[in-house]
Amino acid sequence: MKLSLESIKNKDAWVGYHLPEYDPVQISENTKKAPVWLHFGPGNIFRIFPAVLCQRLIEQGKMDTGIVCCEGYDEEVVLKCFRPFDNLSVGVTLHADGSLEKEVVASFAESLTMLYDSARVAEVFCAPSLQMVSFTITEKGYSLRNARHELVPAVAEDMANGPENCKAFMAQLASMCVKRFHACGKPLALVSMDNCSHNGEKLQMAVMEIAKAWLDNGKISAEEYVYLEHDIAFPWSMIDKITPRPNPIVQEKLEADGLEDMSPIITAKHTYTAAFVNAEKPQYLVIEDNFPNGRPPLEDVGVIITSRDTVNKVEKMKVCTCLNPLHTCLAIYGCLLGHKTIAEEMNDPELRRFIDRMSHEEGMPFVVNPGVIDPEKFLGEVLEVRLPNPFMPDTPQRIATDTSQKLSIRFGETIKAYIASEDHDPSELNLIPLVQAGYLRYLIGTDDEGNPMECSPDPLLASLQEKLSGMTLGGEIDEAKLQPILSDAVIFGVNLYDCGLAEKVIGYFKELMAGPGAVRATLKKYV
Repeated sequence: MKLSLESIKNKDAWVGYHLPEYDPVQISENTKKAPVWLHFGPGNIFRIFPAVLCQRLIEQGKMDTGIVCCEGYDEEVVLKCFRPFDNLSVGVTLHADGSLEKEVVASFAESLTMLYDSARVAEVFCAPSLQMVSFTITEKGYSLRNARHELVPAVAEDMANGPENCKAFMAQLASMCVKRFHACGKPLALVSMDNCSHNGEKLQMAVMEIAKAWLDNGKISAEEYVYLEHDIAFPWSMIDKITPRPNPIVQEKLEADGLEDMSPIITAKHTYTAAFVNAEKPQYLVIEDNFPNGRPPLEDVGVIITSRDTVNKVEKMKVCTCLNPLHTCLAIYGCLLGHKTIAEEMNDPELRRFIDRMSHEEGMPFVVNPGVIDPEKFLGEVLEVRLPNPFMPDTPQRIATDTSQKLSIRFGETIKAYIASEDHDPSELNLIPLVQAGYLRYLIGTDDEGNPMECSPDPLLASLQEKLSGMTLGGEIDEAKLQPILSDAVIFGVNLYDCGLAEKVIGYFKELMAGPGAVRATLKKYV
């Protein structure tokens, strides 16, 4: 049984799957004539969340077009996971009881690449009917600079040369906005749906920095710049749905149904993808209501359309208190203790107690309540439903990626709240400093049994490990080597010496470094 437009016509062969309740060919034709929604970065979370929302709206008769998908970085995603399957995808929801909810998603009206289809992408971008361009390109996709804060050469070249023949994606995006100004002049919303703080602001800053360079270099007119500044909207959003890499167990179940060609693919650019996507059931999408050319009725399929301030509050609730700090804690200690999945960690009494106490006792007193989502209910769902789901194959090793970039927002904001409070003091914190100490222990590169442990990719990994060089389990701890790390507010959000937490972190670190088994012993002592 192949995943194809022809195959899904035989509904008897697809028992157990939700099939699209519309004609995908007709939807594709409608979209090509008058596209409404263009998306860049058609990866896993997009294919099983926003694309399914579009499918629901089509099935409800509230949209008669689908989504034009474009890959601007890794064209193999389109060439190997979209086009061979007639732009269909299988979405698999993993329930905590082990059951699978399976759906064929057909809302992908076209699949394009910037490398091979740039003319068609520009044509879609310039269509007067286009209302929104969304993005799931990861936080790195918005960056114009390298780790040394220098402009990436391709970006610098594009800034100097102007909007023609751009090489960097953000410059290509700015160029298409300029082309839209001349083609139809209609406004447009560029909607980042990436899981990062102030995502719309990051996108806007990247586009407008390039545009300002073009204006200063005489490559665009003042009128073109004003259009970008006033007619292109950059709504903020918060997206939340745990979407791990394709799971071999899910692959086996799909193949047992008779589906062919379900093997996961690792592209040359190290993207993990497949013709199917597996994810948890809970999902949240909150978007600022700033769509100057109109928008699909996303609120009819569960999206919260609200103000920028509320989006920001939802994001802070999740990232600073109710989900991301728990993930980072489990990632660090899960790696040290040899756990293979997050769900497995939730059966570890010390780790489960750790995140429960940390979130309720230290985080929740300063949680931001956005009003549209109840923080207590959200946290309860995370602790009782989402993280313990044994059929969610997410790993501490994956979540530990880029930890140096995450500690500041995930823990630093809570520490700042304690500093600013008249009723509380940072000295009250015990478990957040234990996470910070655990990160130092993680950087040593050995697990709790003393065996070598591979640390996940991180832009600061090499430099931080160099600062800790010479420290070994059971050996002397040179506090002078810790000072430049613990005083770095870029990493921790605050200077830990200034707020009085450095001594506590160092004390924990010494206990964690006492020898094999010290991590477990320290957790038992303090958690």
